[in-house]
Amino acid sequence: MGAKFTIEGTKLIHEGYVVRSEVLSVRTPEGDLVEREVARHPGAVAVVAVHDDNIVLVSQYRVALDSDLIEIPAGKRDIAGEDPEIAAKRELVEEVGLETDELVQLGTFVTAAGFCDEQIIIYATTTCRKVPRRVEGPEEAHSEVVGVPVAEIGSWLTDGRITDAKTLIGLFWAREQGVVSW
Repeated sequence: MGAKFTIEGTKLIHEGYVVRSEVLSVRTPEGDLVEREVARHPGAVAVVAVHDDNIVLVSQYRVALDSDLIEIPAGKRDIAGEDPEIAAKRELVEEVGLETDELVQLGTFVTAAGFCDEQIIIYATTTCRKVPRRVEGPEEAHSEVVGVPVAEIGSWLTDGRITDAKTLIGLFWAREQGVVSW
């Protein structure tokens, strides 16, 4: 399936907190050598959480957009060796103050394959209990937990209140897999 490309070299151009940027030397099937910039990301987890008949979301500032965004709880997989399910449970506590013993994996998607290797694993839970939030960083400290009745979430998806890709994908996957219905 597809032509054979071969990565022949990698040059680090930036090592940051969120991503590492590299220039890759790639041999094409015709034998040409081309360069491509790639952002390396550790990946992320996200959770569609249902609590008291509400989809639990978080509204927080996103500097890349210079705006608040409404999202499902999520975070980077930035602890080496941490199981993705454990990371998802940790992020659920940090971002929205919910704890669960049961997560169902809905799927994994690639965010921007044209230039980045980030993959996000999305989970769902309908068995949550409230616990104190353990916020980390200024964006989380100034974020707001938003509960949306399950019956109303469909309108949030279609009227533009939710534009975040992982949130849209997660909520549609949750509906398609029978976790929620609206």
